Amino acid sequence: MTSTPNPSTVSIGLREAAHVGIAVSDLDRSVAFYQALLGVEPVVRDENMHGPGFAQSQGLPTTKLRYATFNLDNLGIDLIQFQDPIGDRSEPAANRPGSMHLCFKVDDVSAVYDRMRDAGFEFLGRPYTFTEGEVYPVEALGTEVAYFNDPDGTNLELIAPKGGFARS
Repeated sequence: MTSTPNPSTVSIGLREAAHVGIAVSDLDRSVAFYQALLGVEPVVRDENMHGPGFAQSQGLPTTKLRYATFNLDNLGIDLIQFQDPIGDRSEPAANRPGSMHLCFKVDDVSAVYDRMRDAGFEFLGRPYTFTEGEVYPVEALGTEVAYFNDPDGTNLELIAPKGGFARS
């Protein structure tokens, strides 16, 4: 377990994300899913990334993997299929500690939801708009969200942010 540094004595100051890495069980299936979702092809695809130094940097005894990278305007998405060692499947869910989600900003969640559903994407529920008493600050009222999963269960979100949920 990682210790938690005291923020009153430590401030590293990281301010920009480069990419998010998502472990997948079948790279080809996941590339097809994200290509349909994002509307772009991967900018990089490597079928044989390996090496003892790379393995050690990840706390593994050995590693061999396949990966593909998609670039969005503000973030890269690396899809990574470990071939050696093959890991156990996780069971991500919104309420499970250690689970995370990747959120895509859109202008109109309901319109994108309808397009995606018509194209065969499955959602966990219908789009939802935050109302008074459910969110703080109140300027975030009207933020609309919808949640879905990728083929391996990674939590994904659509958001049309308002107020405190909008980034400047």
